[in-house]
Amino acid sequence: MPFIPKRPCSVAGCREFAVRGGRCAQHQKMALTEYRKTTNNLYATGWWQRTRAEVLRRQPLCAECAKIGRVTPATEVDHIIPHRGKRELFFDRSNLQPLCHSCHSRKTAREMAGAGGRGL
Repeated sequence: MPFIPKRPCSVAGCREFAVRGGRCAQHQKMALTEYRKTTNNLYATGWWQRTRAEVLRRQPLCAECAKIGRVTPATEVDHIIPHRGKRELFFDRSNLQPLCHSCHSRKTAREMAGAGGRGL
């Protein structure tokens, strides 16, 4: 395994060293906590609850399953382009698609792997 040199944390004033991602372990954890607070608050809004119900009512079948000819009820509403906390992407109705739980889990896992497991 190649040696990865430690670098200073990218957060101004921090004197710790970062192994990966530009931030020390403490600041990585803080960033993830703040991200979760932001996104959890967005999913708790009345707008999201109403929009989610409307998407599932108008399109009751999984969009991914339909592409391969499978008929599966949609149970989740997915952001086609991951919003990563960006409000304009989160609230864009054209960025939403209905998916079954299985397809949504698979898509989310691919996105997380593509983000280096950070989810951000």
